[in-house]
Amino acid sequence: MRNGRHRTIGVIAFLATILTAACGDSGSAGDAPAPPVATDVSFEPGTTMAALNAAQRIRVGTKFDQPLFGLLGLDGQMAGFDIEIAKLIAAELGIPASNIQWVEAPSPVREELLEQGTVDIVVATYTINDRRRERVSFAGPYYIAGQDLMVRAGDTSIGGPEDLRGTKRVCSVQGSTPSVNIREYVDERQLTLFDVYSRCADALRTNQVDVVTTDNVVLMGLIEASNGAFELVGKPFTVEPYGIGIRKGDVAFCEFINDVLRRAAESGRYQEAWARTAGTVAGPAPELPEPQPCS
Repeated sequence: MRNGRHRTIGVIAFLATILTAACGDSGSAGDAPAPPVATDVSFEPGTTMAALNAAQRIRVGTKFDQPLFGLLGLDGQMAGFDIEIAKLIAAELGIPASNIQWVEAPSPVREELLEQGTVDIVVATYTINDRRRERVSFAGPYYIAGQDLMVRAGDTSIGGPEDLRGTKRVCSVQGSTPSVNIREYVDERQLTLFDVYSRCADALRTNQVDVVTTDNVVLMGLIEASNGAFELVGKPFTVEPYGIGIRKGDVAFCEFINDVLRRAAESGRYQEAWARTAGTVAGPAPELPEPQPCS
């Protein structure tokens, strides 16, 4: 521990090259048990729930490169807390995990994927904010994160975002909330934006940037995968409510998902999903946040 920072010794090899498949079908990742699939369910005709149940398939937009939340493994399986949340929703629709189609959803294209009907939901460390609400609707939130900074292990020159001014080279992802927030502390010339956070991690490893910034739990996953190369500054400076993106104005689907989340927390399935994914690094499961109004 240095300057109160959280350091995690990595136990898996970092994915130096991101798998670029646009989508893939998979069931439960690794040994994680799939949630029980609801049987004898019925939904009001004309609703999204009825359509998905009849199709027996759901297309889920998620991240493919974020350990702990959404990661496409070398075995072709998806793993992470976002993946488990999507499986809980699918199960309550009467859809088994094996019938989930995973679609890669980098930050810049999440709204577009929903608007074009390429996916049915987006579960991808997706912060709820007013700008995004202009294009899509959100269920949840199902988790509250906070933006933080990741640096090379042993770098004590950065204690918070105020230390970035002037000279520090910062990396984030185009179209993400963190890339907007960090502009309060840096000039455009200091900022490098990629399409995925794994490229930021590569740039940090090769000394092309000094800092990677995004939500703390996403950074924890990158740190876990870095084999001790990175550490977290550990001073979150924003509040980031993660929601499930759906098509604009689908109030009934939003209310259904919120009910699924509530029942998952009451049954302990929410906590179990956290414990076997993000909880392996981030500690005990948080309380499920209060849902925001559906609109």
